[in-house]
Amino acid sequence: MSFFPKITFQREVEEYLTKVFRNNELITALGSQETESKYQSLLSHLSHPPGFTTVRVNTHLALVKHVKKLLFEEIQKQFKGLCVPVLEHPKLQDILLIPVIGPRRDLKKHASEVIVGAHCGYAVLRGAHVYVPGIISTSKFLKAGDLVSVYSDIEGKCKRGAKEFEGVKVFLGNGISELSRSEIFSSNGPLNGMGIRMIEPVYLSPSFDNVLPNHLFLQNLPSVVVSHILNPQPGERILDMCAAPGGKTTHLATLMHDQGEVIAMDKIANKVKKIKQNAELLQLNCIKAFCYDATRALLVEKREEEQEGPPFLPESFDRILLDAPCSGMGQRPNMAYSSTLKELTSYQPLQRKLFTVAVKLLKPGGVLVYSTCTITLSENEEQVAWALKTFQCLQLQPQEPHIGGEGMRGAGLSLDQLKLLQRFDPSAMTLQGMDINSLQDSREDDLISLANKDCIGFFIAKFIKSNSK
Repeated sequence: MSFFPKITFQREVEEYLTKVFRNNELITALGSQETESKYQSLLSHLSHPPGFTTVRVNTHLALVKHVKKLLFEEIQKQFKGLCVPVLEHPKLQDILLIPVIGPRRDLKKHASEVIVGAHCGYAVLRGAHVYVPGIISTSKFLKAGDLVSVYSDIEGKCKRGAKEFEGVKVFLGNGISELSRSEIFSSNGPLNGMGIRMIEPVYLSPSFDNVLPNHLFLQNLPSVVVSHILNPQPGERILDMCAAPGGKTTHLATLMHDQGEVIAMDKIANKVKKIKQNAELLQLNCIKAFCYDATRALLVEKREEEQEGPPFLPESFDRILLDAPCSGMGQRPNMAYSSTLKELTSYQPLQRKLFTVAVKLLKPGGVLVYSTCTITLSENEEQVAWALKTFQCLQLQPQEPHIGGEGMRGAGLSLDQLKLLQRFDPSAMTLQGMDINSLQDSREDDLISLANKDCIGFFIAKFIKSNSK
């Protein structure tokens, strides 16, 4: 049952998506009614947060059981004794799952209001407090210590510093202001600290601010699956082509027991800095991060001197992860997708450039995993169809673990090929809330099954490069 309105798009994007999700292959297989029902369900799911918070344990430094105990104690402290379980996953043995309680429909709204930007609002729905840079507007006489209701400006219409806002706003819950209005909008420049401490969020998730920072990494469930599918081995040379902020990079290094070499690239310097910080925090030494455009990562002319960074010689990596830049339409929650159709369709050619470089950098017999956090055919199944046609040396491979659904029809792939793909489709389950009573009545197996489905939209394909040229 929906708590928030369905995600909205610009009209041309909405028309484009309608064609994608009502394509002839789908209608022939499922019928018009089921096809339409699944599409509408997807739109509802995208505006709501996933039903579980997923954290990956840094098994390089700690045992999962030990971290589970510490995390359970931390959550009890945050939730004032409310007993929310911390679950282990039978197929992903380095993650812990925390069920999200909500939506809580009976929260009382306060007269004093704070409006936050959409991205800040989405973070609040996944357990964050409100930090000053995310605050756009507050009531006129806001003082530190005031009880406030927090709303998200999902359309980006509120003016910074406004004293009231009558536009479209979505209620996120209640909190206590840490600062006064004059401190928040100080002429000395914006502060960076906490602005509102959330005490009654609509969706109750733990905050991970400085919680076991060396031992935990917040990651969506499918993002953890990707690294397991690449399955790097100690001593191998691995390339993570578009690596920021380093969640998958650090996971790959951990799976290799920090033995071998993980090369991480991103073309934005601040993001590369973040990868290095995360590697240091998790005490992983086999990661080498470079600020470099991955479309240029293939060495065209021989170099005289040896150099450890990019560009690289052809066929110089055992395994490559291409977690490609994408339209990000699988991210949850998202209530208003702002990109234009031109922006949305710009990703396919970029992904193909990166893919072409990846194939050339991969050793014969090597593994290439391609992934995105989006839902379109053009960036997912159509890319697989193109790759198989363009690169005769590539073969699709089964994925282990296979937790998501199969690929989506509409790109001309065979049923056998679709079964080798993994698409995490939020519409695969009914949108349902979770209260503490229903949680305590649930079997652990059922909760794990729900967590496998109620996550972000995501896509994974695994290829092997044959030895014959």
